[in-house]
Amino acid sequence: MKHQIAIFRFTLGHGQSIGPTQLQALWASACQTPHVSVGRTHGARGSDKPTYSLYASQQLEDLPYVEQRLRQLLDQCKLRASLISLHTR
Repeated sequence: MKHQIAIFRFTLGHGQSIGPTQLQALWASACQTPHVSVGRTHGARGSDKPTYSLYASQQLEDLPYVEQRLRQLLDQCKLRASLISLHTR
C-alpha cells in the first residue's frame, strides 16, 4: 500500500458520532477502494466534538467525485458533517 495522507477532515452535528468500522466502510465506498484509513481526535480548544480524518493514497483519482459520494453517503446515514478538503490538485 502506498503512503496515505489526510484527504478530508470533518466534525459531526451535536450529539452525532460514527464508529471506526462504519466510517471505514463509508470512506472505502466513497473512494471505491479498500485501501483507506480513518482517524478520530478529541475536539480542539474546548470543543466536545471529535474531529474525524479520512486518509487515502496521494494518487486517489477524481477527488471532486469522491467528495460528492462522501457527502451523499454521510447524508444517507443522516449525519450532518462539516467537511473540509485538505488536498486538492
